[in-house]
Amino acid sequence: MPYRSFRCWPLLLLLAACARTPRPSAGLANKYHDATIRQIGTAQDERNTAALLPFLSNANPTYRREAALAFASVQAPAAVPGLLPLLRDADPSVRRAAAYALGQIGDSTAVEPLRVRVQEEDDPVVRRYVHEALGRTVTRRSLPELWRVETRNDTARITAQAYGLSRAALRGMVSPESIRRTVAVLNAPKVPMRARVLAAVGLSRTRGLDADLNRLAGATLVRLAQKDRAYAVRAAVATTLGKLTAKPTQAPAETAPVSSAAPVSRPAAILTRLATKDADYRVRLSAIRALPFDQENYPASRKAVFTALNRDQPAVALTAAEWLLAHAKGESGAALAALADGNKQSSPRVRAALLQAAVRHASPAAKPSLVETIEKRFRAAPNVYEGAFLLQALGEDPAAFDFVRTEAFAPGQSPVVAGYATSALLAMRRSADFPAAKQADFGAAMRQALAGGDVAQLGTAAEALADAKLYPEPQAADLAALRTAQAKLQLPRELEAWQGLQQTLDKLEKKATPTPSPIATAAQHPIDWAVVQDVPLGQQVRLRTNKGIILLELKPNEAPGAVASFVTLIGQHFYDNLYFHRVVPNFVAQGGDPRGDGNGSAPYNLRSEFGDLHYQEGSVGLASAGKDTESCQFFITHTPTPHLDGRYPIFAQVVGGMDVVHKLDIGDQILGVELVTVK
Repeated sequence: MPYRSFRCWPLLLLLAACARTPRPSAGLANKYHDATIRQIGTAQDERNTAALLPFLSNANPTYRREAALAFASVQAPAAVPGLLPLLRDADPSVRRAAAYALGQIGDSTAVEPLRVRVQEEDDPVVRRYVHEALGRTVTRRSLPELWRVETRNDTARITAQAYGLSRAALRGMVSPESIRRTVAVLNAPKVPMRARVLAAVGLSRTRGLDADLNRLAGATLVRLAQKDRAYAVRAAVATTLGKLTAKPTQAPAETAPVSSAAPVSRPAAILTRLATKDADYRVRLSAIRALPFDQENYPASRKAVFTALNRDQPAVALTAAEWLLAHAKGESGAALAALADGNKQSSPRVRAALLQAAVRHASPAAKPSLVETIEKRFRAAPNVYEGAFLLQALGEDPAAFDFVRTEAFAPGQSPVVAGYATSALLAMRRSADFPAAKQADFGAAMRQALAGGDVAQLGTAAEALADAKLYPEPQAADLAALRTAQAKLQLPRELEAWQGLQQTLDKLEKKATPTPSPIATAAQHPIDWAVVQDVPLGQQVRLRTNKGIILLELKPNEAPGAVASFVTLIGQHFYDNLYFHRVVPNFVAQGGDPRGDGNGSAPYNLRSEFGDLHYQEGSVGLASAGKDTESCQFFITHTPTPHLDGRYPIFAQVVGGMDVVHKLDIGDQILGVELVTVK
């Protein structure tokens, strides 16, 4: 997302179009002051299907709706028979909630009733929910049900179909006809922006049908990439164009005819233009990632990448450096290293990525001096994150094995550095240049990681043992070491590490079905309803960072357990002085981990709360290692991310300081978090 000023009118209008519902008036009581709704919320948190089912037939439509919404989080197939009749409820809010829950459950037995309801439903909002649920439940065989409903050039019906098509595409349910129908949505006038974003994202996630994409969507994609007003559409289109760079686009007569005398636009040329000239950095990032690297197109792509490196936006420069790391051809290692000069690149992450590219692409004779330079910079690194980036760069050369191993297991080493260093050892071992004489040392390092108990190092060791190329025949001692390490983990705090070790054990023991995770129940950490009731609608939170202040608005109605946990942790100053440990440009900034490396947690887990919310720019969600494993880590989205909808709970929304979110990088610090007094 390049920096686009958030004060400009076009973007304000765009954000207004994105909003799903008006913001609540600050200070209004949330819905959990109603004892019956709290009862439903408790049953949801306890995953108590039997307690929820009677509410689906309650005389009060409010309670029918709340019970249906609860099943969107519980996701019990046993609820389907009780939810289906609600598709014909007299109250449209109940019908909408039932459709949402059926989509979240994803049971294919609901396909036929949903198809029938799409045809019968008169409320355009409810129809959209029903069509979206259909997209979440169709199978490959029933995929055509998404377009058997006549749209009759009705914008509302076309919009509803867009939701269904995109949800199916995000599940991998695509076909040439679904592509054609999605293109028709993008070419239709007056379709709301969110539906168009969903359609564009659906095409970007289409796999295995590149020829059909080129034939059916090429001309439309070229037009949208250059002229669409929504940055999220242009960014998604850029990703799709990356699949079509092998040949000129084909323009079907029914979408955008092209004169045979006119030159046909090449996706590669469009991408280089987007990568350097688009006003929004998120579009430039997507275009850079999609740039072709074949012999014909490499010179133009290289020029665009070097232009991006010279921009003052670190996220753009980082993406360019990562492109060079993956695709550079014929580049001098010394020349790439020169780009990492501190006078040219202010971001330590960008500098380290360029040094990593330099080592990867350098000649054997040039590598020793590059490695020496990186080791020297590591010793002088001002913080653990910059040091970690440099160790990752050293992972490109097995000659640095001893240096990196020493840092990985140094007494009192930071978890951040130890984790990155151990991952670098694994990267070296996977190199074709890894010396046979060092294989025993690598094995010893992995055993040391298993014995040490650090969760990040455990995960890397488990990954190594699961790699049949590195360990063709697992030894009994290795399996025993995995079990011993797993037995020492503290649950639920270290659940993710437990899962990683168990997945390796299942693979090595050739288990037919995965071993279930020991998910914490509500009884271990129930929702504190007193805290929830103290959070009014519109309650804001001030998140102070070293880059500036971010204002969040909490969502207690949709995520009471998450909000109660967050508010309680704020009161304990839990988040003060923690870091953003994961930042993926044009995706998320993630923080709130007490370890600082993504492997930490509070001493409890929460149950997933999938309220009726969608991920847009500035949505705040809880990180997880699977359903019902959320804890303290949170992330903020840079852009609409529909593939996260219904999979990661949303508990807040950025309402101020989004420009600060766009500036965050790994290693930026949370200085403090406090509730804002509601007036």
